[in-house]
Amino acid sequence: MFIRSVISASAALLCTAAAQGQDDPLTRPLAVARESTWLAPRPPIRVFGNSYLVGFGGLSVALIDTGKGLILIDGALPQAAPAILANVSRLGFRPRDIKYILSTEPHFDHAGGIAALARDTDATVVASARGAEGLRTGRLAADDPQLGYDSRFPAVTPDLATVRAMGDGEVLRLGNVAITARATPGHTAGSMSWGWQSCEGKNCKSLVFASSLNPVSADGYRYTSAAGETVVAGFRRSHEVMRTIPCDILISAHADQDGATERFLTRPGACRAYGTASERALARRLTAEAAR
Repeated sequence: MFIRSVISASAALLCTAAAQGQDDPLTRPLAVARESTWLAPRPPIRVFGNSYLVGFGGLSVALIDTGKGLILIDGALPQAAPAILANVSRLGFRPRDIKYILSTEPHFDHAGGIAALARDTDATVVASARGAEGLRTGRLAADDPQLGYDSRFPAVTPDLATVRAMGDGEVLRLGNVAITARATPGHTAGSMSWGWQSCEGKNCKSLVFASSLNPVSADGYRYTSAAGETVVAGFRRSHEVMRTIPCDILISAHADQDGATERFLTRPGACRAYGTASERALARRLTAEAAR
């Protein structure tokens, strides 16, 4: 495996070709037209206990300090990788202590930066089985509703990092943290949400980093088609997960989901409301298709 030593946030940036003014294929900008909103700068903040946000105004990236290493969730766009590592450092952590990078979905806006982040930290990448397939290829799956966009992103190849697949309900343990993988398909077949507990003294809360549940697609795709039946069933399953998952604090993969201005939600029923919003959006989409 190609191993890159990162001894500080400054070194992490210098170790990338992009930081040296060279062309780095793993951080070449994607979705530049959306960059000003998706990657709107935000200061890194503590969410609760050992859990933090190191992402942006439109795309969430979470960091968990387990006491035995760090866990990162999602990687935003490719060009975001240096800023993510810089935010980790701003919190007083060392990027080289990132042991795992968890992925919510194999789309360029959430997984695009994972290849560069894995290269620069030597972290193991974790996803669902279907998600792992997408990360290894950097291509959308044949059954992805957004396949028509052909949205490629840097693949997490074996020379960069190990990609580990986890199943629904499996638990990843590191230090004092146990993170449960919760399959939340629909937006992609391999979408995965992640749940864990953080404590401040004896006060403990359940946190959920929820994958996108937005029923969008490329032009021409129909959720009411025979192929779409499995996708719709996946959404239904995910809605039920959001109704039942322990959830005191919700972090959504798109920080600006449904026009939200808060980077995380602590209001009661936040996960249920998140699922309900997706359920209503899917119903609107199915009704619109049926009317054509």
